Amino acid sequence: MTTPLEHLSRNGRLGRFFIDGEWREPRGTATGVVVNPATEEVVAPFPLGNSEDVDAAVSAARRAFTTWSRTKPEHRAGLLDRLQALLEARSELLAQCLSLEMGAAIEYARTAQVPLAIAHVKVARDVLTAFPFVKQRGRTAVTHEPIGVCALITPWNWPLYQITAKVAPALAAGCTIVLKPSELSPLDALLFAEAIEEAGFPAGVFNLVNGDGQGVGAGLASHPDVDMISITGSTRAGIAVAQAAAPTVKRVAQELGGKSPNVILPDANLDRAVSLGIAAAFRNLGQSCSAPTRMIVPRALLSEIESIAQRAADEIVVGDPLSEATTHGAIANRAQFDRIQTMIGVGVSEGAKLLTGGLGRPDGLDVGLYVKPTIFSDVRTGMRIAQEEVFGPVLCIIPYDTVDEAVTIANDTIYGLGAHVQGRDMDVAKYVASRIRAGQVHLNYPAWDPHAPFGGFKQSGNGREYGLEGMLEYLEVKSILGYF
Repeated sequence: MTTPLEHLSRNGRLGRFFIDGEWREPRGTATGVVVNPATEEVVAPFPLGNSEDVDAAVSAARRAFTTWSRTKPEHRAGLLDRLQALLEARSELLAQCLSLEMGAAIEYARTAQVPLAIAHVKVARDVLTAFPFVKQRGRTAVTHEPIGVCALITPWNWPLYQITAKVAPALAAGCTIVLKPSELSPLDALLFAEAIEEAGFPAGVFNLVNGDGQGVGAGLASHPDVDMISITGSTRAGIAVAQAAAPTVKRVAQELGGKSPNVILPDANLDRAVSLGIAAAFRNLGQSCSAPTRMIVPRALLSEIESIAQRAADEIVVGDPLSEATTHGAIANRAQFDRIQTMIGVGVSEGAKLLTGGLGRPDGLDVGLYVKPTIFSDVRTGMRIAQEEVFGPVLCIIPYDTVDEAVTIANDTIYGLGAHVQGRDMDVAKYVASRIRAGQVHLNYPAWDPHAPFGGFKQSGNGREYGLEGMLEYLEVKSILGYF
């Protein structure tokens, strides 16, 4: 089959930006490179945008907003339907692209990264068709109107997934968009822009400018003609964006870091709770802001839990992302690989019990950004590995003596994005969930719900994505008195 690079090169997309309905050459000369993390080889040079590219994209979005914001919901829904179909038709190409640029195991890209991303488009369409944009309250009309031009900054760890989680509800709301994907995984955004173009969205409604945070992200955050900025990234990046946005008083939505707890209650089915907990923590190689990388367990059951965790880790197959036998591929980039190695070393130096994994690559993998799935046990909540986001397949098992202590440990973090609770007694599980300060709590590993709002407490950010709440982020509220 045609590779993603062949497809993009043949169609003249590689090295260009999508602005005002056209594929344009960048205004500047700065470039980066796309690196295949499985081989550490450069696979393509890549242009980085500048302030002129930002201005051109924002101007196009501003012009398009006047008309697009007044389109009927059913018209926008029809275009989202077409976009969904076009993404589904490109699903294998998108999966291959994600494997190439961020090291995702191909089967994981096919079964999670791509289909979950497409689900956000369907959800936005469904929310749009059911949403009452005008509500009556006495004689007053309370209306919801699109906020305006939205700058969307997306990360490298779930590239397509985060693009659709932001773009789809913004389009549904009637906003126009400038997208800046991560410069470390930019290729899938080109395929997405191609689908937008083919779906028939009007010129200027969606614009794509690739670049880094300094050259494009900061320019979008401070731009006076941008009405809202939404960023998924590190807490450090979120703070920088909020500071740059403050002088223009634009809306800022942030989905940032996490150090999510997984509380195993004393009555939990340990085989299920622990083995699925390992799978959840190491999903996407732990490169998820909501990964439950702190497993908080009854001290009396620690030895049994360690045995189950060891067996679960032994079933993980790290290797060539394009092999269908591989469950976990390569870490997405060199900086993150180095960060993971550093933090594993910190865990060892802090005296945590190294249950499995450790420093260096897995045996037989001498080239590529591969890491050993690592589990530390008997971790104290004050240790750096229990407090700092590693963003890799590194799990801390932290023992507790009482359920109240477990809740205290769960909340002993600057973050508050996701959390898990496992237990047979649902009243107790619900009680514990109610006491955890996090934006989303999972009880006993439920099925993923794309309508469930997602976002953080504390330094994990503000605002919500997914479902109804995800679209509300892109709407302003207006009251018109005497309307009825």
